[in-house]
Amino acid sequence: MTQVQLKNLSKVFSGTPAVDAINVDVACGEFLVLLGPSGCGKTTSLRMVCGLEQPTSGSIWFNGQEVTNLPVQKRKVGLVSQRFGLFPHMTVEQNVAFGLSVGGMAESEQKRHVGEMLEIVRLTDFAGRFPAQLSGGQMQRVAIARTLVTRPKVLLLDEPMASLDTLLRAEMRQFIRDLHEEYGMTTLLVTHDQIEAMDLADRIAVMFDGRVAQLAAPDEIYQQPADERTARFMGHSNIFDCTPVSDGYVESLFGPLKLGAGSNRGLKLPRKAMVRYESIRIVESVDQSQSNVVSGTITRAEFLGAMMRYTLQVGEGFLTVEEASSFKRKTGEAVSLTLPPEQIWLLQ
Repeated sequence: MTQVQLKNLSKVFSGTPAVDAINVDVACGEFLVLLGPSGCGKTTSLRMVCGLEQPTSGSIWFNGQEVTNLPVQKRKVGLVSQRFGLFPHMTVEQNVAFGLSVGGMAESEQKRHVGEMLEIVRLTDFAGRFPAQLSGGQMQRVAIARTLVTRPKVLLLDEPMASLDTLLRAEMRQFIRDLHEEYGMTTLLVTHDQIEAMDLADRIAVMFDGRVAQLAAPDEIYQQPADERTARFMGHSNIFDCTPVSDGYVESLFGPLKLGAGSNRGLKLPRKAMVRYESIRIVESVDQSQSNVVSGTITRAEFLGAMMRYTLQVGEGFLTVEEASSFKRKTGEAVSLTLPPEQIWLLQ
């Protein structure tokens, strides 16, 4: 297993920084996801780790050895991209064997290694087919098998599921997760899909404008984002202005709100607060012992399958709530809400 370190890594194109002095340490066997919108520098970062792009400044280290200027073929990394890159004139078996044949492995050994790999990716029965005869998910598994059969030290995945439909994406996420558990190799995946990132990652590096905004475990980034931009990018949130008035309380458009012990208390200046849609509860009866109970009127109801999403006017502002679709409420209905103190997070 390989530790990967990016030290003050930068890449400038035509005077514009694509990656701006990022520092990331990836532990041996860790699954790290680089997450961010298009153009944030995540793919450029991955290509520098692979050796396909040369950094403008900074360095890349594998297990304490600098590899910044090492050629691609000597880094022993495997790259899988969203375009699959399969040779259309070769069968599945020939595509998977390609890297081994280039490396000079004997044909008998190639067949053994390829056979084992096709079994792992569940494509043994498709060995004689050509790429045009495969589904998108099958082609992606061939691309992954072709990379893994060479036994890379680091696996790099550049939006490998971007071209797949929703059901195939879910299937491929499970496949990649199982594969990582089996091989345990250090893996870096690039994506702009938050669900994909949270499902797969040990840690997520959220990137904007070539910089790492936050590097943490998925649950921490979702529940305790470093700033408003990260909060909005990581999922649906109610974000509103507030002013701390005493230790553990803030004033807001919805009235005074109590904060939980882990709600980033201690910020005294006017701030913004975040509450995720699913964290707010619509209550049928008000318990006087409950904190942060407010009244609102439903102004919009959206059916989302398993969930209903409600927009409510609460005081001088609006809140959005999601709950199970078995509770179908109507616009104009007056309801009571609770904002759990521990689910309110003050943004920097």
